[in-house]
Order: sequence, then C-alpha cells, then structure tokens
Amino acid sequence: MTALMLLVALAAAGAADDPGRGLKPGKAGLASAGPLAFGPDRILFVGDTAGATLWALDTGDLTPGDGKINVSGLQDKVAAMLGTAPDQVAINDVIVNPVSRKAYLSVSRGHGPDASPVILRLDSAGKLQELRLDDIRHARVSLANAPAADAKDRRGNSLRSEAITDLHYVDGQVFIAGLSNEEFASKLRSVPFPFASADGGTSVEIYHGAHGQWETRSPVRTFVPYEIQKESHLLAAYTCTPLVKFPVKDLKPGSKLVGTTIAELGNRNRPLDMIVYKKDGAEFLLMSNSSRGVMKMSTKGIEGQEAIKQPVEGTKGLPYETIADWKGVEQLDKLDDGNALILTRAEGGALDLKTVPLP
Repeated sequence: MTALMLLVALAAAGAADDPGRGLKPGKAGLASAGPLAFGPDRILFVGDTAGATLWALDTGDLTPGDGKINVSGLQDKVAAMLGTAPDQVAINDVIVNPVSRKAYLSVSRGHGPDASPVILRLDSAGKLQELRLDDIRHARVSLANAPAADAKDRRGNSLRSEAITDLHYVDGQVFIAGLSNEEFASKLRSVPFPFASADGGTSVEIYHGAHGQWETRSPVRTFVPYEIQKESHLLAAYTCTPLVKFPVKDLKPGSKLVGTTIAELGNRNRPLDMIVYKKDGAEFLLMSNSSRGVMKMSTKGIEGQEAIKQPVEGTKGLPYETIADWKGVEQLDKLDDGNALILTRAEGGALDLKTVPLP
C-alpha cells in the first residue's frame, strides 16, 4: 500500500511538472496564425486573430540544438513547399525555440477570409517542416469581448485583425496585446497557462506626444517583458512611435491603466518587433520599424526616465541609435546570447532569414 501511494504521488508530481498538462490530442482548428510565443519547454502559443483565440500547441521539439540559420528567398521556398505562388504566401511572425534553436514561422496561405493558417519550423540546415495541426496535442481559450468578425474602423480596416497584435509568456502567464469591442478598446490581457478562461483584460491609456493627445483606442503593436528595479513591466510600442511602460502588478481585469510614455521615436512609423538582450554587462532594447530602421536603446536609467505628457515634435525621451547595416528588418528574435535571427525584405521584395551578431 505504501509503495502504491508513493507511485501515485510521483505520478501526480510528474503531471504537475508537465508543461503540456491540459493539452489533448486532436485537430487544432486555427482560423489564422499570427503572433507567436514560446512557453515552457516545447509549448508554442499562437495568436489566432480571425478566431479571437489563443492556442497552445505541443511541438514535441525538445532536442537541444545550435547553429546559425541563413535562408535566402524564404518566401519562394515556403511557397514551393505549400504548392502555391510566392505572392500567395505571407509570413506573419518568426520566433526561435530557445531549446532547439529552430525557427518557427506563422504563415498565411492565400489572402483574405479564404487564407489558411500554417505553422512551419526551420533548422540550421535550412530544412523546412510543417507542424501538422490535424493531430496535435493542444489547448485553446477564446478571448472575451473581442471585436466582431465584421467590425471595421473608420478607414474600413478590420478591427478583428487587431484582436491579438503581440504576445509573450512569462512565469505561467501569457500576456496579450490587442483590441476589444469596448469604448476603451486598447487592451492588455493576462491568461494563466494551463488555460481555464480569458477575462476581459485591462484597458490601457497612453499619452501620445507626436499626436498631442491621450489615446485609448490604438493597440500596442509590439511589446517585451522587462524587469525594472525588480518589478515586472511590459515595454510597449505604438504606431507613430511612443514607447510606454506598464507595471504588470497593475494589470487587473476590468480596470483602466495609464501607461508611462518614456520615449517618442518619430511619427509616420509603425513598430514591428522588439527584443531585449544583454551585451558587455549592459542591457539593450532592439526595435524594428516600418520607416525608421532598427533602433537600439540602452535601458540604463529607464526607471527614472521622465514621463512625456506634452506634445512632441520629432523625438524625445529614451535616446536611440539606428543600426545602419540592418536594412528592411520585419521580424527579429534572439537566436542565442550573441546572435539575433532577422527576417529582412530586400528592395525587390525578396525575404531572407539570416543570423547576425547582436549589435
């Protein structure tokens, strides 16, 4: 009896330590594949904007790996693998599995409502492989108060497509940025994993110096978790291009939170992706943008950075330098402690995935 009780206790402990607990085999019926994030070990989180759903997928990818990833003409290779034309392929996000060092791509095959989602992985040998969704251990949670599928903004753009603009996993929580159907539309959500349900999230408000006004309806475009004076924060970037910090402890469902704008990085610009890294004992933030290249910012003194609360012409706040050699960067992630993986678009439209030293 004692031995049996010990076996049961060990089994229960093992289940509690299993990052895939709560995931069940079967078809993962994604309506779209957008932002990606890796969680514990092999678990991949996928933001399904069309379905207003967060998915957890068991990739089974636990073998430690290394090596640099360099693939030219990535869009052509993806199209050939999927049996379609390059102009029928969109690569929505690229991240690195921190264990296997393989790159994962969220892809749309086709355009508009008929586009089908695909998840691909790529190793250092340049081998592409599809992550099959028809029989995979998975879990899902629907977002509360997401914009309706047919909701449009005043320019006729889909609001549902911004239900999930970015996501990250930290210490048992998946943080999600995006829009809701509420008046204070911009949201930051925190969803515990394993999933149970998703609450309505926290409405976030910021002062936008370039626009000279307070804003509640513009979504966070990209963000990173970051610790400031031993307190967890989210550093978030918006279009035209304010950089804002939010204390995680103040993200409470159903409440409103005013962020602290610590930089204005120039208007007529859209932030695309961000990472934080360490080099030579210092910490840096790296941000790719649609119009202003890749910005490198030291986080030294970020805790005392003066809040921007007045109109700004040009730039102000946390200073940055532009990485001149990095052209056309659309996505970036850390490959390892010394290198970044970047997705670049050449002037002719070709997409290349390459490993470069962190600046």
